Amino acid sequence: MKKIKSGIYGLNELIDGGMNENSTTVVIGSSGAGKTTLATQFIRRGLEDGQEGIFVSLDENKEQIIREAVEMGWSEILEYLDDELLVFIDASGREFSNFIKKELPAFVSDWSGSKARIAIDPLTPVMWSTKDPYEQRDLVGFMLKQTRKVGTVLCTLEEHGGTSDLSGSETVIPMYLSDCVIHLRYIPLEGGVSRMLKIVKCRSSRHSEHSHPYYIMKGLGLVVEKGDFKTLTSNDIPLEMKKKLAENKDDLPEKVYARLEKVLDELTDGDFRGLKAAHLVDSILNEYAGE
Repeated sequence: MKKIKSGIYGLNELIDGGMNENSTTVVIGSSGAGKTTLATQFIRRGLEDGQEGIFVSLDENKEQIIREAVEMGWSEILEYLDDELLVFIDASGREFSNFIKKELPAFVSDWSGSKARIAIDPLTPVMWSTKDPYEQRDLVGFMLKQTRKVGTVLCTLEEHGGTSDLSGSETVIPMYLSDCVIHLRYIPLEGGVSRMLKIVKCRSSRHSEHSHPYYIMKGLGLVVEKGDFKTLTSNDIPLEMKKKLAENKDDLPEKVYARLEKVLDELTDGDFRGLKAAHLVDSILNEYAGE
């Protein structure tokens, strides 16, 4: 799957090199966590590579977002706007069901296949527009499906009622429907704040399962401290497993043996998380013992 760079320094290394093209990412965090900053960086990185950017605002107006971007050190946003490479859709104050089902498809029809980057900030008003979870799922699912036709999508989502519990209905549905979920934990402390980033899920990609400190810096935006995390790309364990399986080939169905060989070709040491090759081979052989 093709990867695109996120624009957030330190994040690409945590999600196997970048975001999957034409995927949907949901960034969850409380007020002040840096969600809009992250969304802006995502759009900016695409513009640097010649991609068009589309910013769909469901809360703040266009002028406020541009002003905040300039204050953060991204003054060239004005040039992208003048060149019409960056497009703003101000949907704040609209009836969201009508906007998503009637206005959005027409927009997508014009932009379909453009491989643009789309930021939706935030999804929260859509979730609040109805209390019916089935309608919430229908609206969000339709919105994500439509915008994916245009390119790669990043949505933000307000977190309420806690800094770590993501089980509320307004977060569960977008998390379920998205390909990648990033949780920004922002905790005010005496004399400062604690900011931690965690990749909750990332489909079709290896990713860090740790929490990582992050900072918001003028001119740089949101910067993630990856620490000692690194993706293990060696394949010593898969090679050892293939050798042990070959020694016991006669104890496995032919189709199973062929499938396991193919699977092991696509794995690295990092996928095994401490599992020992000999133990895993024993478990596989036990599964098919006596057949």
